[in-house]
Amino acid sequence: MSDTVIRIENLGKKYIIGHQQQESYTALRDVIANKFKSIGSLINPKAKVENPHGEEFWAIKDVSFEIKQGDRVGIIGHNGAGKSTLLKILSRITEPTTGQIKIKGRVASLLEVGTGFHPELTGRENIYLNGAILGMSKFEIKRKFDEIVAFAELEKFLDTPVKRYSSGMYVRLAFAVAAHLEPDILVVDEVLAVGDIKFQKKCLGKMEDVGQEGRTILFVSHNLGILQTLCDKGILLKKGKVIADGTTSETVSLYLQELENSASNNLLERTDRRGKGKTRLSRVDVFSGEDCSTTLATGCPARFVFYVTNEQPQMSCSFTIYDQYGQPVTNFNSRKHMSEDENYSSNPEKIICDIDELLLVPGRYRINVAITSEGELQDHLEAAAILEVEQGYIRGYPVIADGKYGSVCIPHRWF
Repeated sequence: MSDTVIRIENLGKKYIIGHQQQESYTALRDVIANKFKSIGSLINPKAKVENPHGEEFWAIKDVSFEIKQGDRVGIIGHNGAGKSTLLKILSRITEPTTGQIKIKGRVASLLEVGTGFHPELTGRENIYLNGAILGMSKFEIKRKFDEIVAFAELEKFLDTPVKRYSSGMYVRLAFAVAAHLEPDILVVDEVLAVGDIKFQKKCLGKMEDVGQEGRTILFVSHNLGILQTLCDKGILLKKGKVIADGTTSETVSLYLQELENSASNNLLERTDRRGKGKTRLSRVDVFSGEDCSTTLATGCPARFVFYVTNEQPQMSCSFTIYDQYGQPVTNFNSRKHMSEDENYSSNPEKIICDIDELLLVPGRYRINVAITSEGELQDHLEAAAILEVEQGYIRGYPVIADGKYGSVCIPHRWF
């Protein structure tokens, strides 16, 4: 008997992106014609109906792979690669346009805050509802009930309608239900990022336990460190297609290489970005101190210059530095300096961050950049720039590169 629990063959999902019509009014004959087209499509669903105001977009296309029982699979890729669409199809939230999907066993999904919950029902009622959806008997749910409530730590709000829950409370209960009702396959998207750090660790520990019990896990996360710890297999998506299917370390290495390749492109031409888009990141320059040298060194000053396309009210910039293994090292955010720092001045074309002493050990790094305006994300790019940090000195002592001991060197003294 085969131990394959998920088999996907030539899977595709197509959406029609609508475009605003330029006509100032719609004639009665157009309304009648559109109604007849709709009726025709119901009678013959395979009939091709042309849509002059729509554009085809394939979120995923020609995707094929197999997952065996007990596999812990991390699905990674750029923003817009098709990760969430794939998980929604696997969770039967949306139907594929082409291809076949075969799943053996019960699937529990945690994709978006509130998915699978009825807002008018209480937490208690939703636990029983989700269990019934998974095909469990009332006795089986009752046997796990106390364990679910204890894990979620929501005893006081158990008989409150979930529409009154905060997003964090939603996630606590949703994960507790999904992980404890003994699914054969557990599907988890980035939604865990909503919870606090303590609860995230608790969830990851539970996912490890689920994996050790021989159940299958599909996990989407931008935190490559967690993904490598939890998963033994990786699938890399790019523009809706699978470009790697192997061990986690192999897949993550290829993904990081893809990120570096993206950083070498013209930033304005990149499509793997998210945000409102009223202003966009156009260029990133990195210098060592004020001599405009592009060579960074440990212990030396560094200047980061972020160029944007359009000035926006209350514009701010944040960027995170990641090491060569995809682990976040540190974050800088201009928002708090907008009101606190007297030297801070908004420039319509660029935002500058000066670091007096770069405390990164020698090595290769990348930065993700986010531009916000009036509290809204306008642009976000992964691997907006690649940094090469050379050996330098801190307090007169040389700093040697050694990835075994982390990426940051903290000045200190011995007595």
